[in-house]
Amino acid sequence: MKDTLLGRSSDYPDTLTAELLYPVARADGRAALKLGDALPFTGVDLWTAWEMSWLDTAGRPVVAVLSLAVPADSPALIESKSLKLYLNSYAMSRFASADEVANRLREDLGQCVQSTVQVQLQPGGATAGFSELPGICIDREDVVCNRYELDATLLRSGGATVRETLHSHVLRSLCPVTGQPDTGSVMIRYRGPRIDRGALLAYIVSFRRHSDFHELCVERIFSDLQSRCAAEELTVYARYNRRGGIDINPFRSNVDSDAPDLRLWRQ
Repeated sequence: MKDTLLGRSSDYPDTLTAELLYPVARADGRAALKLGDALPFTGVDLWTAWEMSWLDTAGRPVVAVLSLAVPADSPALIESKSLKLYLNSYAMSRFASADEVANRLREDLGQCVQSTVQVQLQPGGATAGFSELPGICIDREDVVCNRYELDATLLRSGGATVRETLHSHVLRSLCPVTGQPDTGSVMIRYRGPRIDRGALLAYIVSFRRHSDFHELCVERIFSDLQSRCAAEELTVYARYNRRGGIDINPFRSNVDSDAPDLRLWRQ
C-alpha cells in the first residue's frame, strides 16, 4: 500500500468521487490463517457512519446515520480511510431523495467489494440508545497479562462441554495502514469444552500491538478458538469504537445467521 494515498495526509474532496474507494483483497490476509475458498464461517462486516451528509435539490444539507453490511464472502473489504474520504465527498453533492443516495452507495460500494452491499439511511435525530453485550464480562478475571504481541498459545480449554457467551471491552489492535490504535469490544458465544476465561482475557490482551484490519482480527480470533479450544459452535462479534465518524463491526459465525443489533457505550 506504500504507493497509495492511504496513511498520508489527504485532501477531503467534497464532490462525489467513487474512485476514492480502495478495496483490499480478503485472500491476502486469510492466507496467513490458512483459510481457503470454503470458509468455516458465514458473516458480515457492519459499518456505521455517524456523519453522513449531502445536499437536497434546494441546496439544503441533509444529515443521516448510514449503516452498511458487507458480506464476509465478498472478494474485497473496504479500507476505512478510503471510505471516510468517499463518504465525505457527498457533502456538496445534490440528490433528489435519500433513496437516490442509497442507490448510489449500493452501486459504488458493491463495485468496490465485488458483491452486494446492504445500505440503510436513518434520518438524523433518530438514533437508538445504548446496548450491552450479552453474556459474562471477563475483564476482571484474576490473571497477569504480560504478552502484548499476538499469542494464540495462551488459549486453554477442557472439561465438560458447555454453552456460554463471554465478552470483553479491552480489545485493541493497530491499523496496518496508519499504525493508529483501534479499540473495541468483542463477544464470543460458543459450544464446546469450557474455555479458561483468564486465558481468553490474556489472549485478547495479546492483540494490543498486533497490526491487522478489524475484519481479519475477528477471523483470527474465530480460527484460534476453533483450532485451540475445539469450539464446535462459535460466534465472534466485535464492535469497534468509531474513528473518523465511522465504526466497523465484523461478525463471524458457524451457527448464527444474524448479528445482534447493538450500539455500545463507546460508539
